Amino acid sequence: MYQAHFGLQELPFGLTPDTSYAYTCASYQAALNTLLIAVGNGEGFIKITGEVGTGKTLLCRTFLAALDTSYTSAYIPNPSLEPRALLLALADDLKLRPKNVQLDQYQIIRGLTHVLLGYAAAGRRVVLCLDEAQAIPIKTFEALRLLTNLETEKRKLLQVVLFGQPELDAKLAHESVRQLRQRITFQYELEPLQPHELEYYLDHRLRVAGWQGPRLFGPAAVRALHHASRGIPRLVNIVGHKAMLLLYGEGGQQVYARHVRAAASDTPAARQSWWGVWRHPPFMVSAFDMRR
Repeated sequence: MYQAHFGLQELPFGLTPDTSYAYTCASYQAALNTLLIAVGNGEGFIKITGEVGTGKTLLCRTFLAALDTSYTSAYIPNPSLEPRALLLALADDLKLRPKNVQLDQYQIIRGLTHVLLGYAAAGRRVVLCLDEAQAIPIKTFEALRLLTNLETEKRKLLQVVLFGQPELDAKLAHESVRQLRQRITFQYELEPLQPHELEYYLDHRLRVAGWQGPRLFGPAAVRALHHASRGIPRLVNIVGHKAMLLLYGEGGQQVYARHVRAAASDTPAARQSWWGVWRHPPFMVSAFDMRR
């Protein structure tokens, strides 16, 4: 691609959650602080919500990496599971592998209780992170609640962190899960990047990728990119990557607003109303054929 042209070691705007690229904007840092304080206090349930693409999975990975050695963590990326299947997934993460795969839910919980008590006796805390928590079936929430009932005289045996889209709140409003809802003592809503943060976000990712020159995205390009992406990091990455492809196609060294507009027009989720019917060559043509 364009790494050699810009002197980069890797692509700066990948979509894979990579903690080395995590940019601690105000909202991200506040969410991380909330998580660390909540688990430090031994809370049973913690909830983090955010729109699609705001960085919940990256936050989850950053949080898990920040836990010290007194914690044991379990991570379930797709909890759209029936109660027994979710319990088995947790058991597998905690290295509990029942010999009898036909165990019922009660027997699995009893096995998990034994393992969790062993961790507690060793002075370790267990944290379960559930990504995409809006996909959890209603009846599975009850199994989670029962797990957090397990405790010693001092603290919970298991702490649960829910990462989900705003639809998670609608699911938790269901009358049948009101007991779990009441146990969520810490929560935070992850927000998009603010306009003044976007310039630093872009610069951070480019520097991590190896960029050593002056600011690559001009002020007008940053404004156009924030408008198109609404500050949502995933859209920033998609449109930013395409804008750099266009710049590479021209052999240039500065991203302008016109590059961002062309990239956004090729991205269905990006906001395009700002520039109306602005016309440009088809994206792939303008990215590569313009160098011919």
